[in-house]
Amino acid sequence: MKKKLFGTDGIRGKVNQFPMSPETVTRIGMAAAVALKKKQGRNMVLIGKDTRLSGYMIESALTSGICSMGMNVILVGPLPTPGVAFLTKTLRLDAGVVISASHNPFDDNGIKFFSSQGFKLPDDVEGQIEEMAMDEGLFSQKRPTGHEIGKAFRLEDAKGRYIEYIKSTIPKNISLEGLKIVVDCANGAAYRITPWVLEELGAEVITINGKPDGMNINEGCGSLHTEGLIEAVLSHKADIGVAHDGDADRTILVDEKGGTVDGDHMIGIWALELKNEGRLPGETVVSTVMSNLGVERFLEGHGIKFLRTNVGDRFVTEQMLKGGFALGGEQSGHIVNLHLNSTGDGPITALHMVYLVKKLGLPLSELKAPIPVYPQVLENVTVKSKVNPSSIPGLDALIRNVEKELGGNGRVLVRPSGTEPKIRVMVEGKDGGTVNRLVRQISSFIREKTA
Repeated sequence: MKKKLFGTDGIRGKVNQFPMSPETVTRIGMAAAVALKKKQGRNMVLIGKDTRLSGYMIESALTSGICSMGMNVILVGPLPTPGVAFLTKTLRLDAGVVISASHNPFDDNGIKFFSSQGFKLPDDVEGQIEEMAMDEGLFSQKRPTGHEIGKAFRLEDAKGRYIEYIKSTIPKNISLEGLKIVVDCANGAAYRITPWVLEELGAEVITINGKPDGMNINEGCGSLHTEGLIEAVLSHKADIGVAHDGDADRTILVDEKGGTVDGDHMIGIWALELKNEGRLPGETVVSTVMSNLGVERFLEGHGIKFLRTNVGDRFVTEQMLKGGFALGGEQSGHIVNLHLNSTGDGPITALHMVYLVKKLGLPLSELKAPIPVYPQVLENVTVKSKVNPSSIPGLDALIRNVEKELGGNGRVLVRPSGTEPKIRVMVEGKDGGTVNRLVRQISSFIREKTA
């Protein structure tokens, strides 16, 4: 069955349109309950959300569907995605659900499921939920009645539990006193989390974009729009700037000079420190094909192996679990440290980067300085219909020639978009002019051959 609901990061779409309409969401909740319900046990699902206006509607529909099929629900309100994963595992619940469209605009929303261990649900379980949710007649004979219907509860101290856990992940004798930090909450789920954590640990915190109104989430702010954060860091003469996306599974930093510190930099800094502490299993980190060649070369120079996966945190985490590795992530700032949480955790990533600045006694700009950033150019080539690049005559030979010209000091990545009729062309190398020329060369070739 071809998927109609689940994408690479759960279910997502425009609110009040399929699949994010209340009637479809109710059916998704019913299907999830059937797929996850056990004959014995608590049969409890935790539901969190970000700050979107539509969160109330989606939360109600999802709760209704789950309870109608005999499972119980714990509601925690606005909470970062990693907070939901953490609480699902520590409270020993059967599953967790996040209502969020991550970094998308407020009129989008989505649903992400987590297993009892805080990981994304396996593909076969997602497929089972999807198949049942799309079956118009399935639930007419399966609905429980009377006392078998589920209940909904509210957990009032969810934020406090998550905040205390975040703080516990660094040594107790560490104070952040003396550090000035600007936090851009993206008017999203972390608006009452990251600022509190840093303040309670002694830092002076200036919060921006921390007043969500249901419609301003990600609006010109957060990890995708760091211009305001850079300005605030420089104007306040802050030591560090922190930016999350709407559901706070990502973090992008700004150093004291206004320079951006992305996921590649953070992986490099954190991996080296973990290796020095003897806490980097296999002396290996995992990232994606989009991560900069500079961080790979930096880590290899320190004896750390760099594994690449397809784009998407799901693939990164799967490789980490398969190999027994602890640290991985994406250039976008989605960093997973399995010592600390089962998914990308923006607040924890931010805290540990701040902690390393304090511990090592170096400004963030100096911590990132040894990690080279190779010029990396990405161009999206629109094609008439979805096509596999390997089927374009002559393209493989052209790519080999380009790689030969780069001479081992660069990379070429040509891949189809998973959602649009586009082919993504990425070239990376030491010389920006050469990289730009080679991207144009490959893109022009694809346009000519697919016209």
